[in-house]
Amino acid sequence: MPGFDINKLPETEEELDFTDIEEKYQVPFEEGFDTIIVVDNVPIVDESKKDKLFKFITKIFKQAGDIKEGGINMPMEVDPETEKLTSKGYLFIEFETPEQANLAVKQLDNYPMDKNHVLAVNRFTDIEKYSQIQDTYVEPEEEKFVEKEHLRSWLTDPQARDQFVLYRGDDVYIYWNRKTEPPEEVHKRNNWTETYVQWSPLGTYLATFHRQGIVLWGGASWNKIIRFVHPGVKLIDFSPNERYLVTWSNEPITLNQNGGTGSPFGPEDEGNQTIIWDVHSGTLLRSFPSPTSPDGVPNKITWPMFKWSPTDKYFARVSPGQQISVYETPGMGLVGKKSIKIEGVVDFEWAPASDKDRDKQNDKKVREDLMSFWTPEIGNQPARVTLMQIPSKEILRTKNLFSVSDCKMHWQSNGDFLCVKVDRHTKTKKSTFANLEIFRVREKDIPVEVIEIKDTVIAFAWEPKGERFAIVTTNDPNFGQPAGNATLRTSISFYYLEKAKAGKGAENASFKLIKTLEKKTANSIFWSPRGRHVILATLRSTSTYDLEFYDLDFEGGIEQKEKAKLDPGASLQLMSTQEHFGVTDIEWDPTGRYVITSASMWRHSMENGYTLWDFKGSQLQKHLLDKFKQLVWRPRPKTLLSQEAMKKIRKNLSKYSKVFDEEDAREKSSVSKELLAHRRRLVDEWNAWRKRVEKELIEERQAAGLPPVSIRDTENVEVIEEWIEEVVEETEEIVSDDEDEN
Repeated sequence: MPGFDINKLPETEEELDFTDIEEKYQVPFEEGFDTIIVVDNVPIVDESKKDKLFKFITKIFKQAGDIKEGGINMPMEVDPETEKLTSKGYLFIEFETPEQANLAVKQLDNYPMDKNHVLAVNRFTDIEKYSQIQDTYVEPEEEKFVEKEHLRSWLTDPQARDQFVLYRGDDVYIYWNRKTEPPEEVHKRNNWTETYVQWSPLGTYLATFHRQGIVLWGGASWNKIIRFVHPGVKLIDFSPNERYLVTWSNEPITLNQNGGTGSPFGPEDEGNQTIIWDVHSGTLLRSFPSPTSPDGVPNKITWPMFKWSPTDKYFARVSPGQQISVYETPGMGLVGKKSIKIEGVVDFEWAPASDKDRDKQNDKKVREDLMSFWTPEIGNQPARVTLMQIPSKEILRTKNLFSVSDCKMHWQSNGDFLCVKVDRHTKTKKSTFANLEIFRVREKDIPVEVIEIKDTVIAFAWEPKGERFAIVTTNDPNFGQPAGNATLRTSISFYYLEKAKAGKGAENASFKLIKTLEKKTANSIFWSPRGRHVILATLRSTSTYDLEFYDLDFEGGIEQKEKAKLDPGASLQLMSTQEHFGVTDIEWDPTGRYVITSASMWRHSMENGYTLWDFKGSQLQKHLLDKFKQLVWRPRPKTLLSQEAMKKIRKNLSKYSKVFDEEDAREKSSVSKELLAHRRRLVDEWNAWRKRVEKELIEERQAAGLPPVSIRDTENVEVIEEWIEEVVEETEEIVSDDEDEN
């Protein structure tokens, strides 16, 4: 122990060196004080108002968690002027857990307590940490730039191929599609998902499902992009432009289970089941409880629970019979701070945006987002279909309907037309029929055209970006009967918009029947994403699996073109009739060149796998795959080409076609060369084996003392082919001049 020198004592208390004692008895702040926060900019009060301030502070901060008893400590000092104990403008709050303290900092920093006081909330441990920052600035080391993979790199494929994801057994595969050759594997991973996979609407991300949440993958290497924690998640939905993600779990959020360090959940999320996330940052924006009836009984989940406007600016959900709640992004608050009360409301749909609307999103004159909803007959009030703008809530059009059993709203992909399929009943309610109420949204005053359908409409589909639609109708007495998957007799009708003649107004345009195909079994309509081509399919049947491929703009000879001018039905051509046993799903690729039909083990276990067809209905590939579950094409984003650029491409299409034809020829040639090389290899292997066996045979016969067997010389054989032509029968017929004239 060093000696003690009384002559070397420090003159003042400040000169005492306590560093050795502090090091020995230092309390680690990260362990001892991580439940304490410091709140600045608190109103300065005297001792008489201290309790009132504490109550107000407690009310604010109990949102983040439980405050310990006596956990609020506010330093006070004597004011020289008033000689009263007054606060210093800050205080300390101690919570039960570090997670609650972290949540208080996250949620209540910059909280406006009143007009003059905005609270600044920090961790107590951060105060000590920041006080130890050096006075002199030390420039941090510059991080080396690491270029990230482009999330849309697949669009640069030289052959302009499309990708699809295939889920089979426990394996998930990403493939390039090839016309006649087996698909080219891009990526494979075992146990990549626990339930199923889903693409984002523009194809940027692949979502996989896990017990603890959702993971998004992308890029050329299929790396993890971002993760969203939501235990037990079952359903997801992206906004149209991929900015937001909605997740739903049947397990309500519980803070005890999920409230650990790094958990995105707070007390306001407890008990909720639906969450909206920011896809770019991974931030939890808001959570919602599942809808319940007025009695508090949970309603049946209809998915998607929220429907998005095409601009991603708004999302909404309906409370059946009561109201439509429209929320605004990114604030996640109600538009106008209240829901839209609509007595009896059943359902609603957003109008899609056209390409022109998307291009004008930043234009101040662009129209507002449009919503349609319908209400049933209530008392003496008729059923109604209403068009309303958001956010102004201005009603543009209302149509009254009578004797209504049900309505289904179908928007055309450009938002030009709204078809409301109205199921109506007679006065006796013993029989039903249907009306198609078609709103021409782009025209002045939004005229409505009514098409009466005598039979029950079981399917409706607009041609993408077109003015045609198809319906499936039936008068089969088995329809609606609890007979299971009975095959119904159906009819399919196609309609088109007949334009007004020159000199007449647009109001004279009307939808006309193109043609009705009778005595069919098809119950589903699948338009090509490019329009024109359509597949009529029989799904969910136990005996019929028909696929009919139609072309609505078939270009035949001159005679056929002349007929098409007088009769639009002349251009409707059946291209092919096929069958896929056990078909459960049909998926067009984004370009409309190929279509895949598949049979999933989720529906049955018979001949699971998929078949690739071209748009004409020619079978290109067939793959029977054990434990096949799911196949989904990767979506493509909207093209960046201008209208002028696309017109130029169409004009020079013949020039581009030659290039593509040459590439196809080279591909076929390479395939043929590979096939010929394979065949030569097999022949060479056969000849080598034969020579070896012949040599062994000679040696065995010599060893046994037997005479050698004469072996035919196959190498020096000359083959002569002789063609003989023979006339089997010859007839001669004389045609008279009279017959020629007739």
